[in-house]
Amino acid sequence: MTVKIITTNRKARHDYHILETMEAGIALKGTEVKSLRAGRANLKDSYAAVENEELFLFGMHISPYDFGNIYNHEPTRTRKLLMHKKEIRRLIGKIEERGMTLVPLKLYFSKGRAKVELGLAKGKRQYDRRADIAKRDADREMKRALKHSRDFRREF
Repeated sequence: MTVKIITTNRKARHDYHILETMEAGIALKGTEVKSLRAGRANLKDSYAAVENEELFLFGMHISPYDFGNIYNHEPTRTRKLLMHKKEIRRLIGKIEERGMTLVPLKLYFSKGRAKVELGLAKGKRQYDRRADIAKRDADREMKRALKHSRDFRREF
């Protein structure tokens, strides 16, 4: 299976606890697909929501296709996400819990079709973010010390 990642939402994992991930297709127009193949998309500040038992993606920016004509697409239009009704109903139950939201994590092509990886997420508090940064720094420092000690032993 060939997967070509177009873009990732790096800020999502910083701002949210991702509890579960799922894949959804996206209903796109022709010039949007061409622009995605050129890698011109941005997931920053985008989110997914359920309206009338249908799933939509809001705020995703796909730059207009450079060689498009008057039928070029609107960059930040609302796009419909394609999932089975059963999955959407299960999501509705989980989203209704306090503080839960759907955040797009990755945008990619799988078998020639544009897909988005959604994360069922709960917002992090400021102290959670600081703790994550401190843990990441400590891990980095520990790896650096281990590498240095291995290099030191090789010298003798």
